[in-house]
Amino acid sequence: MSLVRVDLLTREYPPYVYGGAGVHVTELAAVLRAHVEVRVRCFDGPRDAPDVTGYDAPAGLADANPALRTLGVDLLMAGDVAGADVVHSHTWYANLAGHVAAILHDVPHVVTAHSLEPLRPWKAEQLGGGYRLSGWAERTAYEQAGAVIAVSGGMRDDILRVYPNVSPERVHVVHNGIDLSGWRRPSGEELEPAAATIRRLGIDPERPTIVFVGRITRQKGLPYLLRAAERLPAEVQLVLCAGAPDTPEILAEVSSLVDDLRRSRGGGVVWVEEMLPRDELTAVLAAGTVFVCPSVYEPLGIVNLEAMACGLPVVGTATGGIPEVIVDGVTGWLVPIDQVSDGTGTPVHPEQFVADLGDALTAAVADPVRAAEMGRAARQRVEDHFAWETIAERTMEVYRSVL
Repeated sequence: MSLVRVDLLTREYPPYVYGGAGVHVTELAAVLRAHVEVRVRCFDGPRDAPDVTGYDAPAGLADANPALRTLGVDLLMAGDVAGADVVHSHTWYANLAGHVAAILHDVPHVVTAHSLEPLRPWKAEQLGGGYRLSGWAERTAYEQAGAVIAVSGGMRDDILRVYPNVSPERVHVVHNGIDLSGWRRPSGEELEPAAATIRRLGIDPERPTIVFVGRITRQKGLPYLLRAAERLPAEVQLVLCAGAPDTPEILAEVSSLVDDLRRSRGGGVVWVEEMLPRDELTAVLAAGTVFVCPSVYEPLGIVNLEAMACGLPVVGTATGGIPEVIVDGVTGWLVPIDQVSDGTGTPVHPEQFVADLGDALTAAVADPVRAAEMGRAARQRVEDHFAWETIAERTMEVYRSVL
């Protein structure tokens, strides 16, 4: 069977991209078009692009549990993929669409695992009983898919542990990629607008700066970072590009910790709640000394690749796929963590984790010359191992394996 058309099924697609999975699908669609016809099916209503179809939740489910609205969109997607040679779903939001499409149209289904529902139990706060539905949809899709793509070796291990009915030979590791031309330090005519962005956001470019970028969710570990920041030298600036909270409760917790930190440090904490466009975010990254990823659950971490592509070393938790990105002592610092086995990723010794995180950040900003050298090594690493064209070729190999 020849491979002519692939339908990508996803919750997120521009202009509605909220996290790493949306970034991944956006870039994957672009590079795959050099190899095969690509059609994208996504949430959040119609799009203008000719090969992109956006869906709203069925009217009858407008007031239903969010998980039910998601499954309603999945059924609409599944009905429309006739003619595809492969359907490729991303995240639980679209997994059931791929599964139903495979049955309805007799077409192979490939799943990419960006995260696993059983390892994100805090989502019960967000979805209520819908969390049980999201887990069912994900498990069903994974167990029946023709192939499962894991974005890291650590994620592959998690899949086989959490879903033992999935055959190991069907699980392939294909890392996330990075757009090297788009994620880089500003230069030339870009320098003046970048400086204007830094001024507008209230960032002091003369201070040693730690940058965090991520959604306000349990898995991103932001409360641990805010506690660790209490240990930083007074001259260090902390920039938080953090928004899109999962729940009012996590937002309230983070807000309280930020207020406490500002009082104890007398300032030096910049919180950017808006979602910045890429050119402004690269300006923020370029103004940093080091990037921090305090996640307690992170299958790979596209945000780390973005920071490294902009020439920043990364201080990151030694969990999930992060150690496959950061080379400890070369492109950044890995912070050890011993985690409970209940799926939450909670540190067994949270105060020790906070102390270790604070120590690593202090060491990173204490030697800006070494940090800059590690930043250059970080850029080289993403160029060598995470270019999107390589990811596209590996993904095409997985597609061919299921035909």
